[in-house]
Amino acid sequence: MPLRDLPSISSLLVDERLAGLPHALAVRVVRLVVGEARASVLAGKAMPSDLVAQAVLRAAQLRCGHLRPVINATGIVIHTNLGRSPMAAEAVKAAADVARGYANLEMVLADGKRGGRLSGVIEHAIALTGAEAAVAVNNNAAAVMLALTALANGREVLVSRGELVEIGGSFRVPDIVSAGGAKLVEVGTTNRTHIADYAAAITENTALILRVHQSNFKQIGFCTRPNREELVALGRERGVVVVEDLGSGLLGPRMDIVADKRLFVDDDVSAAIAAGVDLVCFSGDKLLGGPQAGLALGKTGPVQALRDHPVYRAVRLDKMSLAALEATLRLIREGRTAEIPVRMMLGRSAEDCREVAERIAGEVSGARVEADVGYSGGGALPGEALDTTVVAIPSADPQAFSARLRNGDPPIVVRVARGCVIVDPRTLLPGDEKRVMEALKRTVNGH
Repeated sequence: MPLRDLPSISSLLVDERLAGLPHALAVRVVRLVVGEARASVLAGKAMPSDLVAQAVLRAAQLRCGHLRPVINATGIVIHTNLGRSPMAAEAVKAAADVARGYANLEMVLADGKRGGRLSGVIEHAIALTGAEAAVAVNNNAAAVMLALTALANGREVLVSRGELVEIGGSFRVPDIVSAGGAKLVEVGTTNRTHIADYAAAITENTALILRVHQSNFKQIGFCTRPNREELVALGRERGVVVVEDLGSGLLGPRMDIVADKRLFVDDDVSAAIAAGVDLVCFSGDKLLGGPQAGLALGKTGPVQALRDHPVYRAVRLDKMSLAALEATLRLIREGRTAEIPVRMMLGRSAEDCREVAERIAGEVSGARVEADVGYSGGGALPGEALDTTVVAIPSADPQAFSARLRNGDPPIVVRVARGCVIVDPRTLLPGDEKRVMEALKRTVNGH
């Protein structure tokens, strides 16, 4: 088909099916589909049919926006690609309340004078952990970066070779130390680092010891590293600050999550503070279950150094995140952790998941209920599976089945395994069960 047979932009724009669209949007989508049709013709393929219908579909997609709510049916609780942890209803309301108008972000209402934007967050964080002081920034990477910049710029930072991790695609410990203006000094070996290795590496130019969580891998076998107490004692003896990057920090009781494992010992922020670590950094949107944020808690001196550094202003939290973070911390402090979705999901047992799986499977042709495992995600519990019960739906093309669910309304993200689409109830929020069931029935049963 020659290119001259392609319809003009103006001829398509007069179609009544586009009449209800803003003109700028109609022009945009028509140009888009005509461009795709041109590319198809140039590639020797047939021109797509009904370009106006395609333009209407594209307009609907664009008006939804790129960032949309999705249903997480993967069983991965802290799913980075899906925005990590969903927030509690009270935290969502707190963020919305301050977003829709003005708020006393930096004003004390009692006297009308200027106040601190972190006051509410700091008060709860100190009460929950026993730390002397606290600061919050826009994510944990920023907290670690600010700590290195404020406390070790131009000086040496000791890190065990077994902790030189890469998290995600860009957070690599050696690069972060360098970007913070410090000099990395590698200590020990990949699998075994002793307190004597740290002691031997300390010089007059050593600013701090950085202990890093092994969030996305697990060492087994012939491996060891000093505990916090040993590092703290050495730091005090030699005048070196000890900073710990916990990654997924946990506040409040840990016995109410992961019903069958009782884990997260290494993520306990209070334990790190009690051990005497000078500064502890962790995320607000992983195990904490709040908004994207990074918290740094510990001794007054190091925390104040972070607050006073010019970089702090570049990484500080906005009013919506502060409101949501304060509300999340308040829920934990009041013992209402069951209202935080990530805590609720991690606390679900395989039997809890089975009850939901059986209800869904009973409505979907060919579906079966199977024992399976899920994962916490977000770097917490590397290598540790969470027992669950799932809905498994056999399919000749499970990837295509998954794509139909993912591109539906609402979008539903599932796992594909064993020639099946897998729906794990662990990560379903209230109201999700019915919508997942209806989407599966439409796709599998045809109604």
